[in-house]
Amino acid sequence: MKTDEKLSIKIIRKIVFISIILICMLTIGVKASKSDVNYVTIIFPEGYESTVMTSNTKVSDILAENHIIILPDEVVNPDANSNIDFTKTIKISKITDEKEIISEEIESVTTEEILGKYVTITEKIITEQVEIPYETITKDVSKEGTETKDKVLQEGVNGLKEIKYKAKFQNDEEIERNVISEVVIREPVDKIIQISTKVSSRSGARTTAQTPEMLQASVNGITPKVVKMNTSAYCSCARCTGKTNGITSSGASAKEWHTIAAGAGYPIGTIIYIPSLADKPNGGWFVVEDRGGAISNNRIDIYMGSHQSAIHFGRKNLECYVYQ
Repeated sequence: MKTDEKLSIKIIRKIVFISIILICMLTIGVKASKSDVNYVTIIFPEGYESTVMTSNTKVSDILAENHIIILPDEVVNPDANSNIDFTKTIKISKITDEKEIISEEIESVTTEEILGKYVTITEKIITEQVEIPYETITKDVSKEGTETKDKVLQEGVNGLKEIKYKAKFQNDEEIERNVISEVVIREPVDKIIQISTKVSSRSGARTTAQTPEMLQASVNGITPKVVKMNTSAYCSCARCTGKTNGITSSGASAKEWHTIAAGAGYPIGTIIYIPSLADKPNGGWFVVEDRGGAISNNRIDIYMGSHQSAIHFGRKNLECYVYQ
């Protein structure tokens, strides 16, 4: 009897021990199954959503266990062969007609057409010479209320500069130009115009009566032209003039240390001041009243009272201030 009771106790203990083990295994299995379960949101093309519980991670398996079929005109994201990402979302979308049209257009474009869209742009360095316009400067030395005249004291000359450009060409047509450098080759020369008081005719009757002081006063305010003249002397003898009456080309009688014979470039009545002869009776002031067949525009002859005086004067290059 005691042996049977002991046997029963052992059997009961084994059953309890096995039960405990089974309970532990079931608990561990439940916990493991819970850790593998995912809640995945499926978004359909129509816009509605469905959240499913699954232990699968592959997109195609999740769709299959929920009896969802992807139609030919649909696309799934992520790809059916991929696993779900951290968003745990599967999105099913329709392939739009617009994408199909774009795809067809891309397929129909040839390689030649694509290359034809690209245009080669070339760059060239271009060098040009450009004139720099001169400026005109006007000097007014006239007196108020008197008649004036204009005289060009200096002719204007354009300057010159060299400009380098970087130019871009597309299909041989210039589309852009930028200056790289500018170098002045020649500076421009200003044109100078003087406005002065117009002097009345300096005929023989007027000039023969003028004193050096009067001649100086008559050109006051006028800027002279300074030139160097080859200067000699002459008298009214036949050897000097071929005549003996002493009448000048202006009609006035020649006057010592007053009358000058000059070329046609100096009009009758032109006043000339010679600084190196300022100690002479006329103070260095002369008037063009005569001409000479051998006299050019760079030569003048000063009238002397005798042939001996003319020879004694000789020939010399003198600086002259010409008032015209």
